[in-house]
Amino acid sequence: MARNDTGRCGGADTGLGATEEAAAAKPVKARLLPLGLTERLALPLAWVVIIITFGAIKPSVFLTASNFETIFSSQAVLAVIALGLIVPLTAGDYDLSIASVAGMSAMIIAVLNVLHGWPVGLAVLIALAAGLLVGVVNGLVTVIFGIESLIVTLGMATFVDGLTLWISNSSTVSGISQNLVNPVVVWRFLGIPVEFYYAVGVAFILGYVMEFVPVGRRLLMVGRGREVARLSGMHVNRIRFLAFVCSGGIGAVGGVLFAGTSGAADPSSATTLLLPAFAATFLGATAIFPGRFNVPGTLIAVYFLVTGITGLQLLGAQTYVQNLFYGAALVVAVVFSQLARRRLRRASASFVKKEA
Repeated sequence: MARNDTGRCGGADTGLGATEEAAAAKPVKARLLPLGLTERLALPLAWVVIIITFGAIKPSVFLTASNFETIFSSQAVLAVIALGLIVPLTAGDYDLSIASVAGMSAMIIAVLNVLHGWPVGLAVLIALAAGLLVGVVNGLVTVIFGIESLIVTLGMATFVDGLTLWISNSSTVSGISQNLVNPVVVWRFLGIPVEFYYAVGVAFILGYVMEFVPVGRRLLMVGRGREVARLSGMHVNRIRFLAFVCSGGIGAVGGVLFAGTSGAADPSSATTLLLPAFAATFLGATAIFPGRFNVPGTLIAVYFLVTGITGLQLLGAQTYVQNLFYGAALVVAVVFSQLARRRLRRASASFVKKEA
């Protein structure tokens, strides 16, 4: 059923109401007060415990520079996609098309550069524009027609997947120019391919915008209560629309890294990143700023998950352990993020009363 912008979306509900809106407008330091340091650092500490555990079991294999280089560099694409999910989720919407956008963007680069001889730089620009266009369509359909974002982006994901199969003739396209491959995976800094630093750069920019730029605060308030945000004079539909555009653009950036990492594009491989991205995003919502989707928590969650999977595989676990690990992590993360939001609701209400 259609909904207008004054209602609350049935999607990524933050579980917070008008009581917490005053707290949302406070500086970062003030927002840190209600919850304990232990809860905020539980995930990073768990990551350290996992490293110590697997390091003690397999020190000659796990505790090596090459292993950690692989851990950090291999998840750059996943990290970017997970970061892109934060934006619409914070606004109370889902984007199920972001992984498909990454696959489409990578395929556009491969097809234009390899099959049609376009300069790789121009192919990258077209791929980024295509990702933004998908975000525009998602945003317009969701906010103008009042359709749930879950339905809109699921349909868009299917459409984009079909488009990717069409332009690739359902086959892998390899041989992407070294002018893209070198700056993504060949060049290294401190022994780690620079694609990792691209992901960190995206995280830094997004984190700054979400925490210190007014639009980031407005995005959070829209997700917490659209009616309150509207009554406060915010353009709720415009903010939700821009969140989808941003998600599409970041997904396309992930596709560029995907193409540069492998030097090729497969029509279906990027779509497998959707579940891990959601698992990392929801797990990240239990750390650093528990109760809401946040950049540092998501980045930590990405590498927490891949460290666990890598350790299990080094112990002889089969490849299916990855699906088991990510699936279980998503369920557990959603449960704990909901518990954290309930705690934040109570803590924020108490904090606002004390401040008043």
